[in-house]
Amino acid sequence: MGGGLSMAEELFRMEGISKSFPGVKALDHVHLDVNKGEVLGLVGENGAGKSTLMKILSGVYHADEGEIFIEGQRVKIDSVAKAHELGISIIMQELNMCGHLSVADNIFIGRAHKKGIFIDDAKMHQEAQKILDDLGIDLDTHTRVGDLSVAKQQMVEIAKAISFHSKILVLDEPTATLTEREIDQLFEIIRRLQDKGVGMVYISHRMAELERICERASIIRDGQYIGTVSLKEVTMDELVNMIVGRPLDDKYPKHIRTIGDIALEGYNIHRGSKVNVDGFYVRKGEILGISGLVGAGRTELMRCVFGADRPDSMELYMDGKPVQVNSVIQAINHGIGYATEDRKRDGLALGLDIQYNTNMAHLQQLSRWGFLNDKKGAENAQKYVDLLRTKTPSIHQLCGNLSGGNQQKVVLAKWLCNDIKVLIVDEPTRGIDVGAKYEVYELFNRLSDQGVAIIMISSELPEILGMSDRILVIHEGSVNGELEAKKATQEQILYLAAGYNKLEGKPAPSLPKPQGLKKKIS
Repeated sequence: MGGGLSMAEELFRMEGISKSFPGVKALDHVHLDVNKGEVLGLVGENGAGKSTLMKILSGVYHADEGEIFIEGQRVKIDSVAKAHELGISIIMQELNMCGHLSVADNIFIGRAHKKGIFIDDAKMHQEAQKILDDLGIDLDTHTRVGDLSVAKQQMVEIAKAISFHSKILVLDEPTATLTEREIDQLFEIIRRLQDKGVGMVYISHRMAELERICERASIIRDGQYIGTVSLKEVTMDELVNMIVGRPLDDKYPKHIRTIGDIALEGYNIHRGSKVNVDGFYVRKGEILGISGLVGAGRTELMRCVFGADRPDSMELYMDGKPVQVNSVIQAINHGIGYATEDRKRDGLALGLDIQYNTNMAHLQQLSRWGFLNDKKGAENAQKYVDLLRTKTPSIHQLCGNLSGGNQQKVVLAKWLCNDIKVLIVDEPTRGIDVGAKYEVYELFNRLSDQGVAIIMISSELPEILGMSDRILVIHEGSVNGELEAKKATQEQILYLAAGYNKLEGKPAPSLPKPQGLKKKIS
C-alpha cells in the first residue's frame, strides 16, 4: 500500500484471547485491533482484564487460547524478549527505572554499546541523544534518572521503547501523576510517534484525555470484549454505560445527609511553613471536602490530625472534649481512620493477602492473651469483601494482585472494621474507574448515614463539588476560605486555591461563616 500511512492499514490484532487464573477467568475470547499510526483507547473498570490482555501482548503472560497477528502474520509471543524482538513495548503505571544510572544507561540497559570488550560510552550517549531529539525530548543523556520528575522518567521509558525499534507501544495510565503541562508534552511525543507509524494502545480512566488523543476506543467488561466505538460517534455517557454495563444517571449518587453535632474540631495547628491553620471542624454525617493546589498543605494538615506527623502546636476536640493525638495508634484509639493517597506505599502490604490487610489496624480486637484468632479474622475479612463487593477469588488473594479499585476497597475495609468516628480519605478515587468510583461514593453516603464524619481531600473539583457538604480551600498551608458545596463553583474554588483573597485588590468570593464552633479560634 503506497502513498503514506492509512488509518485503515492494520498493524496488529488479537483474536479470541482467553486467560484463566486460579478461581477466576480474567479474559474470555477478547478481540483487539490497532492500525498503523493509531492511538486506540482501551477502557474498562478496574479488574476488567485490560492489563492482563496487554501483558499477554507484551509476553509477560501466555494466553490459554487465541491468536495474535502482526501485519497479517501470525506470531507466537512466549516471552518479553520475543515481544521486544517483534517491536512490542509496554510502559506500566509503575515505572521500571534504575534511578542511580544516567538517562543513556537506562535507555540501553542490558544492551550497552561496546568497542571490543569495553563499553563505548560516547556512542551510547550519542545514540540516546538522537532518539531523544527525534521525539522532541529536551534531556541531557548524562543526567541521573533519579533526579528527574516522574514525567521526565516516563519520557525516558518511551525513548527506551523506541530504542527497541518498537512499532507497537502500550501506555498504561500514563498521565496518572502528571500536571496539565506535562500531559501536553506527553501528547506531543505521542503525536510524533503516530507520524512514524507507531500503533499505540492507551489505557486510561480519564474520558477527556481519550477524546483528545484517540479516535477509537475498545471496551472490556468482566473479561469480555464489549465492542469498539468511534469516539466522534458516541457521547461520554454512552461510553461510560458500555464500560460499567449499567446507566450511571449521575456520576455522584443523589443523597440527602442528616448532619449532626461536631465530631472533630482542631485549632492552632502549625507545622513549620507547611501547616498554619487557625481552625476547622467536621460534623457527624458530613462530608467535608478539602481542596487546594498540589503542595498547598492539604495532606500535611491531615497527617498532623492523624498523628502521622508531629505538629509544632495543635488542639483537637472530639465530641467537645479535648483529646491528645501524638501518634497514629492514639488517633486509631480515638476512632480516627486515614485512607492515604498512595495506597500501594502507605495503605497496604501488597505482598500479603486481603485477610491480613483488612485486619492490620484491628489486630487487638481479634486477639486474646497475645494470640490472634484466625477464624475471627477470616470472618471479618469476608464480611467486608461481601459488604464492599470486592472482586476477588478469596480473602487469601494477595493485595498486589488486585485492581486499583479493589485495593482501595481493602484500604477502606481496614478502617471500617475499627468502628471509626472520623474517616480521612486522601484522593480516594485516584486511578480507579468510573464504576468503582460510584461504589466508593455510595459507601461514603452509607457511612455518613451511620454518623461517620468524612474528610475528603481531592484534586478533582467535580468530585469535591459532587460529594461534599462544605469545602475548605487550602492555600500555602492555611484555610483560605470556606464554601457551601451546593452554592460553590469550580471558579470560586480555583480563585481561593490561588490565594487571591489574600492579595491586595483581589476581593474574595462571599463566604459563609463557620457555624457551630464550640470554641473560639484564638
